[in-house]
Amino acid sequence: MMRYVTQWLQKDPDPKTREELQYLVEEQMTAELEDRFNTRLQFGTAGLRGKVGCGPNRMNRLVIQETSAGLADYLIKQVSNAKERGVVIGYDGRPDSQQFAQDAAAVLAAHGIKVYLTHKVAPTPVVAFGVKHFHAAAAIVVTASHNPPEYNGFKVYWENGAQIIPPHDAGIAAAIDIAATQPVTQISLEQAEQQGLLVWLKEEYYQAYRQATHQQPLLNNHSKPEDLVIAYTAMHGVGADMAETLLADAGFTQVHSVAEQREPDGTFPTVNFPNPEEAGAMDLVMALGKSTQADIACANDPDADRFAVAARKADGLYQMLTGDQVGSLFGEYLLNNCDAKTKLVGNTIVSSSLLGKIAQAKGARYYQTLTGFKWLTNVAMEQQTADHEFLFAYEEALGYTIGTTVWDKDGLTALVAFAQLAAQLKQQGKTVWDALEDLYRQHGLYVTAQRSIALDPKSPPVGDTLRRQPPKEIAGRLVQVTEDYKLCERQFANGDKELIALPASDVLIYHLEGGARVIVRPSGTEPKLKCYYEVVGEFGAELSFEQAQQQAEEQMAMLIAEHQHSLA
Repeated sequence: MMRYVTQWLQKDPDPKTREELQYLVEEQMTAELEDRFNTRLQFGTAGLRGKVGCGPNRMNRLVIQETSAGLADYLIKQVSNAKERGVVIGYDGRPDSQQFAQDAAAVLAAHGIKVYLTHKVAPTPVVAFGVKHFHAAAAIVVTASHNPPEYNGFKVYWENGAQIIPPHDAGIAAAIDIAATQPVTQISLEQAEQQGLLVWLKEEYYQAYRQATHQQPLLNNHSKPEDLVIAYTAMHGVGADMAETLLADAGFTQVHSVAEQREPDGTFPTVNFPNPEEAGAMDLVMALGKSTQADIACANDPDADRFAVAARKADGLYQMLTGDQVGSLFGEYLLNNCDAKTKLVGNTIVSSSLLGKIAQAKGARYYQTLTGFKWLTNVAMEQQTADHEFLFAYEEALGYTIGTTVWDKDGLTALVAFAQLAAQLKQQGKTVWDALEDLYRQHGLYVTAQRSIALDPKSPPVGDTLRRQPPKEIAGRLVQVTEDYKLCERQFANGDKELIALPASDVLIYHLEGGARVIVRPSGTEPKLKCYYEVVGEFGAELSFEQAQQQAEEQMAMLIAEHQHSLA
């Protein structure tokens, strides 16, 4: 290992990480060195993501340079005219992001690939937009999204504008492994600019995204936007400027931003974890909402590709909407504002099945994909036709995309669309909660939950056990259909089977009587399950929203408890 450490020190261009590595060697911190050097940070469908530090199993300048070299080699072989079409590069507000982005640009330019590099921080959807805008071969965003401050990442978009999927992830990973054995080739940004290999993306480019958003027909529902009061936070990320601009363009004049969280700060000083889903992350924007009597309190995550919202209730308090609730409201709203029978909408297999019911009621076409936004957009491109144009897709983890301006989740346009949804409701004398109640009264009260369950380490692999002894009932509810995505097979209670036309994935879904659903994603390496639950509660006319919600949540609590007990 020490030979590898020495070689790394010779190649590492960063004095900071060289000093860190020398310290680990001098202090004979063997376990730490093994953690850094026994493996390499794996390049997958989300690109790279990991803690910043020295060694191949961390995010650092040398890892970025070698990754960029592998990506460059792969693009030149796989994408026609990749050098001329170029690669768009942008970055978030974390301490190393600008340097990492510039390192990537220097390596790509040395391979003869034209680079479009943002001149300042940029929201992820603004960078992803550039692939179609420039007809580029790919895009790179240096971001760790909503991960803790010690992380950074390197996300790759393919020439179609969506995140990479197989086989390109494995192909790029193999090219990186080869590149890591060779000297790094790069040129300075000044040289690249002189040779016509570097184009700086300045304000004109950001305005192009703004204009494309403004021209989107789906974002032009102006129902007295000036009456809606909005509290907003960028959560120390890079979304504030564009979010506030887009809202102003759409006519929203009462927008209040959380000042303490408005500017980019990769240390995230006011939140323990910069993820809107985490407890406490939305506290400041909800407090601002209360002080300004805002109708909705909204957030983007630090790279602005996700959107979260809390809405004021009758008692004046704010309650977060789940990703599934926002997704269902979007489905109803967007399909109501277009010719639904000509549209395509979708979500992931772990997201609520309510969107499918809404689409069915409207006559729209509906599709499902494996978990991950990369699947939602790539599959949408395959499935959309002249008769069924793509409209909208979402995943329960606060990711939404509306229209085809950006083929990835876009928290900025989701913010504008939800504000317009809320403004339309307010003009009708309704709240977001009223709209949810209307949906639930029509289709049933859908409640979703997620749990990670640790099992006995001595037990056999969970997936094998569940497949060998499939449950016939869960929490007293008969299993009516079992979907095994590893076998790509759907089995009905009567023994009938049919194929599932999705890529293989180690996921089991149990559809229970009464519309309930249990999804388990067994770990292949440890006795652990990630479980997703859905219950459809009855919503009789005699029940209030609160009563129906309480009954459904009681059913959910029972389902979770009994399911976990059955796995113990």
